Amino acid sequence: MQVKWKRLLLGLLMTLVSEILLNLVGLDDLANYGEFVFEKPYPVLLSLKYAAL
Repeated sequence: MQVKWKRLLLGLLMTLVSEILLNLVGLDDLANYGEFVFEKPYPVLLSLKYAAL
């Protein structure tokens, strides 16, 4: 398996830069919340919906 080092390093660099910029602006928490919501499996979200009733 060949690793595409340029693409890997570019992706890591872009992630690092975006995290730093979002943190400076104060939007990093919003991005983390979005990741939390969209990475959860559907049954967990469904059970949370019915638990609130």
